[in-house]
Amino acid sequence: MEVVSVLKYLDNKSILVVGAAGYEVIDNIQDLIFVEKILRVAPNVKKLYLLLRASKGKSATQRFNDEILKKDLFKVLKEKYGPNLNQLTSEKITIVDGDICLEDLGLQDFDLAHEMIHQVDAIVNLAATTKFDERYDVALGINTLGALNVLNFAKRCAKVKILVHVSTAYVCGEKSGLIMETPYRMGETLNGTTGLDINYEKKLVQEKLDQLRVIGAAPETITETMKDLGLRRAKMYGWPNTYVFTKAMGEMMVGTKRENLSLVLLRPSIITSTFKEPFPGWTEGIRTIDSLAVGYGKGKLTCFLCDLDAVSDVMPADMVVNSILVSMAAQAGKQEEIIYHVGSSLRNPMKNSKFPELAYRYFSIKPWTNKEGKVVKVGAIEILSSMRSFHRYMTIRYLIALKGLELVNIILCKLFEKEFQYFNKKINFIFRLVDLYQPYLFFYGIFDDSNTEKLRKMVSKTGVENEMFYFDPKVLDWDDYFLNTHVIGLLKISGFPYLASRRSRDFINGRDDFADDTRSWNRKIKPEKISKRARKAVRSILPVSISTKLVGFSVNGVLILAFLWILKAFLEVACTLGTIVFTSILLIRGLWAGVAYMQESRNNRINELADDPRAWNGMQPVS
Repeated sequence: MEVVSVLKYLDNKSILVVGAAGYEVIDNIQDLIFVEKILRVAPNVKKLYLLLRASKGKSATQRFNDEILKKDLFKVLKEKYGPNLNQLTSEKITIVDGDICLEDLGLQDFDLAHEMIHQVDAIVNLAATTKFDERYDVALGINTLGALNVLNFAKRCAKVKILVHVSTAYVCGEKSGLIMETPYRMGETLNGTTGLDINYEKKLVQEKLDQLRVIGAAPETITETMKDLGLRRAKMYGWPNTYVFTKAMGEMMVGTKRENLSLVLLRPSIITSTFKEPFPGWTEGIRTIDSLAVGYGKGKLTCFLCDLDAVSDVMPADMVVNSILVSMAAQAGKQEEIIYHVGSSLRNPMKNSKFPELAYRYFSIKPWTNKEGKVVKVGAIEILSSMRSFHRYMTIRYLIALKGLELVNIILCKLFEKEFQYFNKKINFIFRLVDLYQPYLFFYGIFDDSNTEKLRKMVSKTGVENEMFYFDPKVLDWDDYFLNTHVIGLLKISGFPYLASRRSRDFINGRDDFADDTRSWNRKIKPEKISKRARKAVRSILPVSISTKLVGFSVNGVLILAFLWILKAFLEVACTLGTIVFTSILLIRGLWAGVAYMQESRNNRINELADDPRAWNGMQPVS
């Protein structure tokens, strides 16, 4: 078995890193961990070129100094180098102002571009937008066409021996069973639908944008239209969302057009906080699975939708970064394409049932303290094991109440329009989230990692590199990792003992402030408050001569009528259901009685024939 040395490979190498904080937010935490790891363990690396995009009045260099180096992630590096860190970064790092969505990566500094073309030895593309319902033009530009732009730049570089393209294991869509490390070829779809053409997708996006601009559509309308277009096109070809659809097309582009360039397609599963380096539990923002823990700990999450027997595939971010570094050393110059699944579902599977169990264990021992200083007590969470049970739960808990609020709002001339719209929006938001995440809550695939296992065996079993470039999921004790590493790190960035943030609309991107919303599902509308507000509103439009008591009596009467109206609706539904059940029972009893009568008549007729000797007189023996 071939053995590789990552440290020797990195010596005197120049690496272009695409995706390290390339946009307004960090979509992939492995971007920054990759940069930190090389600076910390490979002091002999020649140069790291970091492609960043200027934003909000800041240059790319300013963004690196203000948004990246100041992060807690770099504290170990600061402790190691102290005041010499600035000198290290100035020598080893060159900030490249560019944009992956543009040809030639949008490079404006032609001298720097010339330098990179003649100096870069390897390129790692970590750039991605990971929102499941991202605008189609944005996702296509970054995840698909951006991947092609990186490949084209790599082919221009004289010394590049390896391109690592980081994708996602979930390009498989909703496949079940053992999912192999195989490529997607140009035009291939998950449901067999023919006609997938990336050039047509690009043209379709541009035509739709032009149509919206011609009619003067509002920015919000353009955003929603492009989101819907992405989801519609993804589902048309068998992918559940825009993110994995555009990442799959990105794989098709680089795989088809790589020519003789060595290509690594690295497919990590769900990436979580660091296992060991640079320190345990580091992550960037509250991500999707983390939001469930936060919501439960704060007492806002009372149910959990998933199949408890299904397997969740998670992988700590530092392990993913280590696999990237080892793959670079192993595949450089081999002029072939290889795919690595970096996950845990095959070697160290963890069932979904672990999540509610571990959350209860942690928060029952170390409960959350809210803003008022009150301890939040958690209880056993209700498990919804199917979409049918989820819809039943939502109907009983929220939709009926929402319908009642709507009726009261109509009767009182939209006095509670604000409350109704708020709760209606919140419920629609929940349904949209469940629709987006449902394929992963009931995911039954296991990711084969045969290639990745061979890669793990290439790391020397002795010496520092075995400890330095670990990525074997079998070493993970899930109970210990989540209880003593991941949750603690999560609470630290969440502002433990309570979260003070307001709700963010960026839930899909993994930063969930939804659970932090002070206007939670526990908000109650008190009858006396309704009556008081209604009397005040009516009082303001009536003549002063009308008695206040009469106004109060009238308003309370209207509220009582509204309540009776809602009660009447409930009784009508109950009566209708009762009538249907009663009628069904009568019909079944009638059919049963008819069948019994016919059976009894038949038996009586047979008995009469058996007792009548005349019935046998006409019989002749067989000759």
